[in-house]
Amino acid sequence: MKPLQDIEYKRFEEIKRTRSDGSEYWPARELALVLQYTEWRNFVKVIDKAMLACNNSGNAVSADFVDVNKIVEAGAMSKSVKDYELSRYACYLIVQNGDPRKKVIALGQTYFAIQTYRQEVADRFNQLDEDNRRLVLRGDA
Repeated sequence: MKPLQDIEYKRFEEIKRTRSDGSEYWPARELALVLQYTEWRNFVKVIDKAMLACNNSGNAVSADFVDVNKIVEAGAMSKSVKDYELSRYACYLIVQNGDPRKKVIALGQTYFAIQTYRQEVADRFNQLDEDNRRLVLRGDA
């Protein structure tokens, strides 16, 4: 597998947000545009499939697909529209269920798979005690 280049995943990084507790999320409406879905209703179908996969895998959909409302300007007025704050896992499920004809979907699949793996490695490393961390860093583990 070729390594990801900055230009290939920059779009996904640019829309990533971080909460005050350090957790990351991606706004669904912004992810839809990055994944070249111009119609929200078409993207919602992909979100629904991803939610089904999330639920069927035993995960809490509400934790990975946080339902929020977003205020948008509509001419002289503003209105509230539905949006989601998506976890990395939710984004991964979305790109897995996206339109495979789109090159950006393949890039998204690669990006979220690699980023998920990196996070898993970091989490495992952070669970080690100090002595074992030193061994890993020296390459002795």
